[in-house]
Amino acid sequence: MIVSLITVVFNNAKNLSETIESVLEQDYLKNIEYIVIDGGSTDGTLDIIKEYQKMISVFVSEPDDGIYDGLNKGVSYATGDIVGFIHSGDLFAHKGVVTQIAKTFNNENSDVVYGDIDYVKKNDVTSVVRHWRSGCFSAKKLSYGWMPPHLTLYIRKELYEQFGVFDTSYEISADYDYMLRLLSEQGLIVLYIPEVLVKMRVGGVSNKNLSNILKKSLEDYRALKSNHVGSIIALIWKNLSKISQFFVR
Repeated sequence: MIVSLITVVFNNAKNLSETIESVLEQDYLKNIEYIVIDGGSTDGTLDIIKEYQKMISVFVSEPDDGIYDGLNKGVSYATGDIVGFIHSGDLFAHKGVVTQIAKTFNNENSDVVYGDIDYVKKNDVTSVVRHWRSGCFSAKKLSYGWMPPHLTLYIRKELYEQFGVFDTSYEISADYDYMLRLLSEQGLIVLYIPEVLVKMRVGGVSNKNLSNILKKSLEDYRALKSNHVGSIIALIWKNLSKISQFFVR
């Protein structure tokens, strides 16, 4: 089973090498198709990518319309059985993550697999700020604002052909919209791996400032309504559920 891993990057020379090394250290590497999509970086990011280019299956560098446009490009280049993402600056929790994901797909004949995620400090990835324990999937949970961490979500490639890609009219919540679109579909086998799969550095776009937090909430609500999944109550529960993640380890 080939797993296509996609990294989208723009001007992140500081942390990109850690992400690439995290991929190259995976014990499933011989069956990983690694795709790096650069948005036209000017800060030295391209020099770092060139150091690893022999180990990268597909590398594209050109201006894009934001992270979701970059992710869509990555999906278009993917030829693997399974597609997942590892953003620039983020890391796999251990060397066997992709092996475990592939085994879950193989053994359980699943369509979608996801797990837990740790948010870590920018300058100390061993220091956990927030722990997101996803829990088992049920479609009913979607109407209460539940969602899995997008960076732990692995999907069979043919589902992108069936459900399309990310809607770039969303600036911040296209991943949430996509997950609602996908997971509200009946008949899919969705499995949960109850362990941390990814370490994600804090400071993402969605929580960058008050303006972005408000924009994300509005986009989340639009995604809920357009996918006929929930109401304003789901949005409230979605945000409230994050509070416990700062205390649960």
